Amino acid sequence: MTSELPEMRASDAERERVAERLRDAVAEGRLDMEEFEQRLDIAYRARTHGELVPLVADLPAPGAGAADPLPAGDPAGAPARTRWRDRIGLPATSSSAFAFWGGFSRKGTWTVGRSFTAVAVMAGGELDLRDASFEDRETVITCIAVMGGVHVAVPPDVHLQVTGIGLMGGFAEEGTVEGRPDPDAPRVVVRGVALMGGVAAERKQTRAEKQRLKAARAEQARLEKQERKRKELG
Repeated sequence: MTSELPEMRASDAERERVAERLRDAVAEGRLDMEEFEQRLDIAYRARTHGELVPLVADLPAPGAGAADPLPAGDPAGAPARTRWRDRIGLPATSSSAFAFWGGFSRKGTWTVGRSFTAVAVMAGGELDLRDASFEDRETVITCIAVMGGVHVAVPPDVHLQVTGIGLMGGFAEEGTVEGRPDPDAPRVVVRGVALMGGVAAERKQTRAEKQRLKAARAEQARLEKQERKRKELG
């Protein structure tokens, strides 16, 4: 679907909505950085709808297929990324994991129960909550690692509390994150015991978010370069 008025003047809000679609595309691997920068530059210089439409014509709309980048009746635009409220309050798909001389893994799009128990005996386990949904606003993960290990990865903006005990082993929170947790994000409590083993809880960005941040840095560098040129010419 394309704009019915290609010569209509584009607003700053419409240019920013197209820029957001481009950022999502580079984060998803649909555009490389070079093409992203080219399209972004055109987007911010665009004067009409007709100039904006081709920039996202080959990209899917958030949560759907290809669509008009300037949907009627939505001047503010729809957020491209899932809000926390859409990921909390869903039925749990898993509430426990156990491994003996082996391993377990929970990752991708799954829904963690409000109470989750992970047991690894001479084994390893992985709980990745970065793309997960949550049954409740607070999730308590009880980890028991005996001569084994459990790794818990959470999104950078959740509220994380680690209260476990290491006995001849380790029970720790790893990684550093800038800024404060999102007020709308769930609270994750990791507790339990590691006996001659290890449990680690880590705030970690997804690959898509790393790409998004890389795109944002590239955009900032472009704007700074433009500002320097403007000052040189002025």
